[in-house]
Amino acid sequence: MLEETQDTEEIIERVAALDIGKAEVVCCTRVPREGSPGRRMQEVVTYPTMTRSLLGMCDHLRCLGVTRVVMEATSDYVRREGA
Repeated sequence: MLEETQDTEEIIERVAALDIGKAEVVCCTRVPREGSPGRRMQEVVTYPTMTRSLLGMCDHLRCLGVTRVVMEATSDYVRREGA
């Protein structure tokens, strides 16, 4: 049975979503449009999964002021000790 929660809505102003694959990462970024309250800008960029490219992606997200990143992956990217 569904029950009502006490959650409150939170809007993340500067956010990125990553779709992680073996050879590439697709990064969708959404930020406010300067000078247009309530409007958003969106950018979708594909990065190779090489260290230099991923560091460049991180720098770009920092420059855009991104404060939250979410990811989607279809493989096991988290390795546990002893596994």
